[in-house]
Amino acid sequence: MEARLRWVLVTALAPIAWGTTYFVTHRYLPAGYPLYGAAIRALPAGILLLLVSRRLPSGSWWWKSLVLGTLNMGAFFALVYLAAQTLPTSIASTIMALSPIVLMMLAWPALAERPQAPHLAGAVIGIAGVCLMLFTGPVAVNPHGVLASVAAMLMSSCGYVLAKKWSAGIDVFSLTSWQLVAGGLMLVAAAVTIEGSPPALDGRALTAFGYVSVVATALAFAAWFAGLRHLSAGTVGLIGLLNPVTGTLLGVLVAGETLTVRQLGGLALVLAGILLGQRVRRRPEIPVVSRV
Repeated sequence: MEARLRWVLVTALAPIAWGTTYFVTHRYLPAGYPLYGAAIRALPAGILLLLVSRRLPSGSWWWKSLVLGTLNMGAFFALVYLAAQTLPTSIASTIMALSPIVLMMLAWPALAERPQAPHLAGAVIGIAGVCLMLFTGPVAVNPHGVLASVAAMLMSSCGYVLAKKWSAGIDVFSLTSWQLVAGGLMLVAAAVTIEGSPPALDGRALTAFGYVSVVATALAFAAWFAGLRHLSAGTVGLIGLLNPVTGTLLGVLVAGETLTVRQLGGLALVLAGILLGQRVRRRPEIPVVSRV
């Protein structure tokens, strides 16, 4: 029980860090360069973790890294930028909040992790809380932004399940670094082709990129994949709901925003959903025969 709690806390570092990127990106990073922004976020983080792990991919991991790097980092980062530019935060965050249920449904056939009632109930309660926190009334909906947000949510959910399925025997730093480098290289090629010259960065933007790359990407994804290794996909997906909670609370603490009664109620529902999802009885371990 103590070990499980420790991994829950480690995993929670990821969505909390990701929740800060909305504020940092909006206030300190240059607008109009989503591909370069994603590349500068991913590639330095991947190189940093690669220097730590000192391990290159081998065998099938050359193509697996490319697949996971595309699903979890490269295309995902670009789609999230597009969604953020074309949708209100409330719509984009609510669509991404559906990921716990999608993650559980994908993990069922791929990992034989059958969704349990507390996970499903927690996901429904948590998603309701996110909607209550973020929706502020009638908002314009851009269909392209909705498609981008749905695609990002589906791709990352699929990527997380594949990473959990394939990662046996691979240390977390290597697993994360290979994906970030592969996704980052793909983003650099796309940025040069589509956006042309890179943006000019001042000291403030460089500092912000340093935070986003090192803390909100390298360390956050390492914590996330560590959680996927030690916890069920349903548990990890629910912990991810801390992302919009962090963004909302940061707006209150830093940007001087105020929480309404409705938002406080939504926040309480999200936390209740996450806690409910942790009340899952562990099944006895079944020996697994490895197949090559």
